[in-house]
Amino acid sequence: MIDWKQRSGTELAPELVAEYQLSPITAKLFSLRGINTAPKLDFWLNANETDLASPSLMHDLDKAVERINRAIDEGEKITIYGDYDADGITATSIMVETLGILGADVHYFIPDRFKDGYGPNMEAYQRIVANGTKLIITVDNGITGLDEVAYANSQQVDTIITDHHKFQAELPDSYAIVHCNYPGQDYPFDDYCGAGVAYTISRALMQDSMPELLELAMIGTIGDMVKVSGEGHIIVKRGLEIINQTERPGLRALIKNAGLKIGQINETDIGFNVAPRLNAVGRLANASLAVELLLCENDEEAQTIADQVEKLNEERKDLTMRVYQSCLKQIKRNGWQSKNTLVIYDPDFHEGVLGLVANKIVEEVHKPTIILTKNEAGLVKGSGRTLPGFNVFDALNPLKEDYLVKFGGHDFACGLSMEADKISPFRAAFEASFKGTKELPTKYYDFELPLAGLSLETITDIETAGPFGTDNVQPIFSISQPEIASCFYMGQEKNHIRLTVAKNGGNLEVVGFNQKDLTRVLLTYLDQLFIQLGKNSYRKQVKLQGILTGISFTAPAVSLTTPVVDLRHEKYVMGFADSYLLFDKQNQTLASSMYGLDPAKIMPISDYDGKGEMAVLLDVPHNQKELDEALTKDYGQLYLRFLLDRLPVQSIPAKSAFAAVLRYVYQHPGLTIDDFRQVARFLGLAYNSVLFILRVFFELNFIRLDQDKIMGVKNPPTRPLTASKYFLGVSAQVNFAQELRQMASSKLLMYVNQQLRLH
Repeated sequence: MIDWKQRSGTELAPELVAEYQLSPITAKLFSLRGINTAPKLDFWLNANETDLASPSLMHDLDKAVERINRAIDEGEKITIYGDYDADGITATSIMVETLGILGADVHYFIPDRFKDGYGPNMEAYQRIVANGTKLIITVDNGITGLDEVAYANSQQVDTIITDHHKFQAELPDSYAIVHCNYPGQDYPFDDYCGAGVAYTISRALMQDSMPELLELAMIGTIGDMVKVSGEGHIIVKRGLEIINQTERPGLRALIKNAGLKIGQINETDIGFNVAPRLNAVGRLANASLAVELLLCENDEEAQTIADQVEKLNEERKDLTMRVYQSCLKQIKRNGWQSKNTLVIYDPDFHEGVLGLVANKIVEEVHKPTIILTKNEAGLVKGSGRTLPGFNVFDALNPLKEDYLVKFGGHDFACGLSMEADKISPFRAAFEASFKGTKELPTKYYDFELPLAGLSLETITDIETAGPFGTDNVQPIFSISQPEIASCFYMGQEKNHIRLTVAKNGGNLEVVGFNQKDLTRVLLTYLDQLFIQLGKNSYRKQVKLQGILTGISFTAPAVSLTTPVVDLRHEKYVMGFADSYLLFDKQNQTLASSMYGLDPAKIMPISDYDGKGEMAVLLDVPHNQKELDEALTKDYGQLYLRFLLDRLPVQSIPAKSAFAAVLRYVYQHPGLTIDDFRQVARFLGLAYNSVLFILRVFFELNFIRLDQDKIMGVKNPPTRPLTASKYFLGVSAQVNFAQELRQMASSKLLMYVNQQLRLH
């Protein structure tokens, strides 16, 4: 769940609205973004590249320009050391193109994600130096290259570091460090991407504003998600204007293959279509191909390279989906649904898509997730993503000494590597690091959207406050107490929803992607829809459309007279209740993270002493006695969900499964508990089912542990499975949970209401 809050701001003076001819929606958006004075409005609406600050204000920039010009004058070989993402690709292209215009002997090197890794690499520096380079210029990396720069210095090769990433405790002994966020520098903008820094150097080298490079700097800015406010606003706004008239053969071919039209490209197209295609090259091949595309001057050659890029992008999408589906199967097979965190490993996963897949898994299961694979050298490498409220960098940083070979990242993402034998203990340590979220994440919306009078002109009004991105987010509007005039589920899997929303004489079509859990039953509980506005083009018709970004629920007045509501078959948890009650306190952190519920509202039912509240039974009681005790409480309204459990298995394995596991133990003595992960796959069983069977066998004395090795007992006693108290106890819990979840609604409601009336 999200804690939605409305933005506030100082209203624009009427004379400003009149002077700049602003519509009411545009004026309101500017006021909520603090653009509320004549100078601020003038900058936002009229500033261009000539208004950018002097490059000389950036740390060491003049020193870098002096060294580059000397290298050009003396005919020294210069190598640009780039990076394999969209920012590094565009930054490299900017620097190579600029130095080429100046007549430099310029070359470039893009690290291979799989062979060289991210950033400075000693072997790469050694090859570059051996090839006769006298000046190395890094773009979008280098600030951590202490040893690499020291090596270059020892070979009388100068380095110029141009970067925007976080500083380490010690800086490289480079000839110059050009960094947009260098402490104490006078440059007024501190959040350029690598391409933005490269563009600033180009301006200084050329003594010109170099507008023809802005389209490249814009792609890097959006691709790297740095600020699009301040000077970032000029870069993106002017870059979009230029790319919509671009004569670059490479960009024209890339745009054509992406199904976009020059003249109609916006920041969303760059973020979702252009930058991902450049990124795809570095994910699956060497990103030098993408640099070739951007620097290409021939239409036919550009189309050939763009077709290769398109093929890689399609392969990237296919690989992402295959790894994603495999991860979902692992989660189910291993019984990890009740885990707070996920560490998923397969040596056959493609390293290039791990971060994309981790992000998709987090969106699907709402758990911090790390996806791992093994590279050709035998090292396990991975990427992690998290959800709001859990800082993955802070969680993993204390673990790096014991488990990790390399580690880096920030609040929401990380990259790491480890030895294969560390995976299991690392998985346990990461799970233990999860303490739950302490509060709901906050998101802001702009204002209540009046549906009457909306038109395509409204989009133009909104776009005046753009381009949108980091630090100038796409406007989000509220529609309170909407009337749902129609509801339709779309897509091959019916996982998208299209609503016609009506209010006060106006209506709007709203599309919700991946909202298959938002059923018609839940639509009656809608309180607010949070949407972004856009255009839907279909069969040469263009119409206004809302894109669903959030929902707030409330109990409808008609349901408040119903003391007990059965929502067992709904997957969506709506978040409007006063209390969420748990029979098993172990589910507390899981309930908060998985369903985004306010942790302050979640409690063990044994601690609940509310009076007349709206309460939810969120997990499954272990037995009927627990349920009956819960029904002695004083509720104003009770919702039945029974979504979570801590059952060792969801169903008791068949006798044939018990026989197969026991036979395998006797045929393969000496395996560890963890070895049975692979055994479970071989036997076609879920791992938690195998663990359940092994525990029953331990109790029955069919197997034993010998220094963590599982061995068969010679001449075991002949005993039925029902002689195991663990087997009987779990069977009773499983049967009760299944009955509670599958019981007819009328029967369950009759029982619950009857029990409540007794008290």
